[in-house]
Amino acid sequence: MAKPPHPIIQLKADLFALLEVTRQENLTPHFRKRLDGELSAIIAALAEARRDLDKVKQPVAVFDPTDPRVVGRFVALAMVAQPTTALADLGQFYGSGVYAIYYRGDFEPYAPIRDTETPIYVGQAAPDNPRARTPLEQGNKLSSRLGEHCRNIKKSENLRIEDFVCRSLVVQSGFETAAEDYLIHLFEPIWNSEINLVYGLGKHGDKATTRGNSRSPWDTLHPGRKWAADELLEDARSLEQIDADLAKHFGRTKIFANLNDVFDSFINELKQF
Repeated sequence: MAKPPHPIIQLKADLFALLEVTRQENLTPHFRKRLDGELSAIIAALAEARRDLDKVKQPVAVFDPTDPRVVGRFVALAMVAQPTTALADLGQFYGSGVYAIYYRGDFEPYAPIRDTETPIYVGQAAPDNPRARTPLEQGNKLSSRLGEHCRNIKKSENLRIEDFVCRSLVVQSGFETAAEDYLIHLFEPIWNSEINLVYGLGKHGDKATTRGNSRSPWDTLHPGRKWAADELLEDARSLEQIDADLAKHFGRTKIFANLNDVFDSFINELKQF
């Protein structure tokens, strides 16, 4: 009886046979997707086996302070640590960076985040010149973006600009996006388009006849912008659907009651590095 091949030899043979399968041109999309998943699992298992062979263990994670995502977290935390200012009182100032807008009013659908540290919207304003080094070189991008939001909110028939405060932070050019990404991940602000709820605050007026268009949930919930009142526009979502979506979102999303909650969440996520 022939001696069975050594497990390593057999594994190598099986892997090369699998490689030949992946090179076949007549694979169906479904099989390709399934094969991709299986290969990912095999690669992960082999990597783990290789780590186990080494008596000196690899660290679970490596903290790289030069990683833009890491810097983004700390920029976001620095922004959250800033004092709040009435949105209507900001005025103009030099610099680009990140910001968060908070709601303090009595509009009932927003009751769960009223007077909390969960912003209703976060964003960034990048300089025209990505190599700008000083606030003067960056221009007044941050204050201009907040001023634009202020003007749009003022046009709403059921929101009061006095009920909004904000935080902002001028940052070194290039780190705005990473900070914004982390803020969206952490807070899931309901006005951000990435959350797909009450998006449309930053939308600019355009005629419904110019392209396939619809009224944003923000304009449906907060009528007042003249261009959004165009009768040819249809609601992307009905008021009933928006209310239901908000209730579902607030039921599953963490609401940060105070800054300690925010800082604790930040520290807990750092423990996962």
